[in-house]
Amino acid sequence: MSTQLTHVAAPEGLAPSPQFSHVVWGTGRFVAVSGQLALDAAGEVVGVGDAAAQARQVFANIGRCLAAAGAGFEDVVKLTYFVTDMAHMPAIRAARDAAFDGLPLPASSAVQVSALVRPGLLVEIEAFALTPEDRSIPEDPHTT
Repeated sequence: MSTQLTHVAAPEGLAPSPQFSHVVWGTGRFVAVSGQLALDAAGEVVGVGDAAAQARQVFANIGRCLAAAGAGFEDVVKLTYFVTDMAHMPAIRAARDAAFDGLPLPASSAVQVSALVRPGLLVEIEAFALTPEDRSIPEDPHTT
């Protein structure tokens, strides 16, 4: 069974947005990626004070999580951004656009928060994806 995603940029009565799809639906295996932070493999904050560097790290981490589920950015149907300052959104969108590399953009929401879990973090992003049910999932010795 393959997955087919449908992106609706502008349902009737809504203005289109170049930043996201208003609606995305499809079928397949559901993948939820917890909010990812700008942390490296050692758990250290990457890009303190630099929203662009943090966003690139966050999308790299999301990519690693998706790959662990046999998914990629082409399978993402929804992103939720948690940012400490909405002024960071242009840098975050640039990192998103690089990660999606011309793919249709998913549905999304952005929320400004007063703080994230650790000092120095500026952005957290969670993702939801749908993959074909028959797509293989890489073996991971850490899977329970």
